[in-house]
Amino acid sequence: MKYRLLVIIGVIALVAAACGGGDDDTGSTGDDDGAATTMSAASAEDGQALFDATCTACHGEGGVGIEGLGKPLINNTFVAGLDDAGLIQFLKVGRGADDPENTTGVAMPAKGGNPALDDADLEAIVAYLRTLN
Repeated sequence: MKYRLLVIIGVIALVAAACGGGDDDTGSTGDDDGAATTMSAASAEDGQALFDATCTACHGEGGVGIEGLGKPLINNTFVAGLDDAGLIQFLKVGRGADDPENTTGVAMPAKGGNPALDDADLEAIVAYLRTLN
């Protein structure tokens, strides 16, 4: 019964996003637990392609991580702890090697070192990251 309810809620969220529900400008804080469901499956697919082209050099194929370079992103508590807007902002800025929260000693460049990524690209990457968590 719970599974059926979750499927119905997911379908409603996808339909709302496809009908423009994802472009709402209501000033949402991103605190709702269903924020990731408003992104379309196509967005996550696009995000995977962008992730593969930009992020796998450090985070590995599928986000499994590469020791000494990039942390695993599967079931990552840092990624899960940020809402979509916060994660996009983090990707825009990156993290320096000297940042006290950097545990690898390797800098995470802004936009993964790909300055061509725009906000829509980063949103798609976040949608893909949500599928890993």
